[in-house]
Amino acid sequence: MANAYLELTDVGIDFPTDKGLFCALQNVNLRLDKGEFVSLIGHSGCGKSTVLNIVAGLYRATSGGVILDGREVDEPGPERAVVFQNHSLLPWLTCYENVELAVRQVFRGRKSKAEMRAWIEHNLELVHMTHARGKRPSEISGGMKQRIGIARALAMQPKVLLMDEPFGALDALTRAHLQDSLMEIHAELGNTVIMITHDVDEAVLLSDRIVMMTNGPAATVGDILHVELARPRERMALAHDARYHEYRAAVLEFLYQRQQRPAA
Repeated sequence: MANAYLELTDVGIDFPTDKGLFCALQNVNLRLDKGEFVSLIGHSGCGKSTVLNIVAGLYRATSGGVILDGREVDEPGPERAVVFQNHSLLPWLTCYENVELAVRQVFRGRKSKAEMRAWIEHNLELVHMTHARGKRPSEISGGMKQRIGIARALAMQPKVLLMDEPFGALDALTRAHLQDSLMEIHAELGNTVIMITHDVDEAVLLSDRIVMMTNGPAATVGDILHVELARPRERMALAHDARYHEYRAAVLEFLYQRQQRPAA
């Protein structure tokens, strides 16, 4: 079997608690090809963010490991950029300066000042935020803040873009606009993306595959759904597509019949 671009092999992690070790993940196996868009979905507490944090290098797996483009992941690095639900922009910097901070960190000594300037502008343009380059986070909407967060991540030229419910705190219309923008960006750049979502429609709309997690403790991959819908995808057309509804029903069946929602 050919090597995957990103591979998680038998990944497990235990966390110490007052009552002993808590097994959060166990035997997580997942292979991603370059340019693939994969969503992780499951009930709260099933370890989705823990998987993402292990790939990001923020957590060290207790067992198993992660290989990205032939190299083991054992610490954070710019080749794995993370977009969180909370945009985490620095409030005293402008939109341009927030992106610039990441670009200087990654490309200092590799790009000239003029090249860095052009690269920052290019990434602001990708997310349709050039007009707000001089504004601070307090002066823009939640959706615009998240666009800047995505621009900052993309500007690092990561091998994998990791997104932890990036649109979860946004209203439905803003969320739809950002989903459309993300599809445009993915089509243009061919990024490899892992995105966590609770939204079944979002997962089907955006993904090549949907990874459905079992409930914790000792959560793992319960099933993987291949979404064979042609790209580019247009949400209004998909509303009348029988296969779209079949995929949606398959995810709902997994979440609400095969994996009962855990008690709060």
